[in-house]
Amino acid sequence: MMNLLVLIATVLIANAVPLQAYSIFDSSGYTQFEKINRFDVNEPVDNNLSEKGAEVQYAVQYLLFTRKNPRVSESLFINNANSITKSNFNPGVPTVVIVHGWLGNQYSDINPTIRDAYLDKSDVNIIVLDWAVLAILNYPTAVAGVPNIGRGLGRFLSFLNEVTGAPYNRMHLIGFSLGAHIVGNAGRKLGGRIARVTGLDPAGPLWTENSNRFRSTDGIYTEAIHTNGSPLGFGIEFAVADVDFFVNGGKSQPGCLDNLCNHNRAWEVFAATVTYDHLVGRQCSNTLQITYNMCRGSSLSVGNDNLNKTGAGIYVVNTNRSYPF
Repeated sequence: MMNLLVLIATVLIANAVPLQAYSIFDSSGYTQFEKINRFDVNEPVDNNLSEKGAEVQYAVQYLLFTRKNPRVSESLFINNANSITKSNFNPGVPTVVIVHGWLGNQYSDINPTIRDAYLDKSDVNIIVLDWAVLAILNYPTAVAGVPNIGRGLGRFLSFLNEVTGAPYNRMHLIGFSLGAHIVGNAGRKLGGRIARVTGLDPAGPLWTENSNRFRSTDGIYTEAIHTNGSPLGFGIEFAVADVDFFVNGGKSQPGCLDNLCNHNRAWEVFAATVTYDHLVGRQCSNTLQITYNMCRGSSLSVGNDNLNKTGAGIYVVNTNRSYPF
């Protein structure tokens, strides 16, 4: 095994918020994203991270979108009941939380893509968690901070439940890459009472033996969609949830030329299934069947917005190269 694992990524960020907005951690401005186009899992963790724990928890943003405000968010704050009761939050409809990955923020494409898929289909509360204050740091530091962000999300949802009565069994937490481990930790903080917890290509580097990773017990029903799980990929290679879908084998995707595209395909596919509920996986008996696309077991829909979804096992789903896949 190589002592040093370096993953190369081309990071394309559209409509990115100026990094000065998150300057409590970094003063390098726009050059931060220009510098981090390669990352090393052996980079040192920020020694001040532990001192920033509480600061991180209160620096993240919870941004509410509903059919009354589908494009312009309302900010919700933990321990501030008025921010919730005076908002458009409706405890009578399901609540969906979306969490971006490393180097992401509230403007990352995953957020409007999944938000719009849901709001175009049904009346729900969409809460986007922006944790860019930590996500912009080097990868090992971001990894180290994931449990704290996740537990903070759990505490926020507990406060939301206390203020509005919004039930946990009508909540769906959706996280991409490092965000998958964040929603896992949030569900764990709430004792696995969340209706659904979905990991979209949960991050792999530094998570294989990490006890804080996404687990099958983090929600009533947990699901993972794998699109880039390989030794040099960004996703985790093995099953972590009640149901794990390995899209086109789970390593690389048709139409993609690099790992960033393969990795992002997870949230693109998920958003498409919210709209169309059209992709169906076939259950596999073992990983060899996944590798050779020989799964012939029972069928199960991939993704979608069904809060009462159930299932267990590993599945393969084959898709096309372009939306809606």
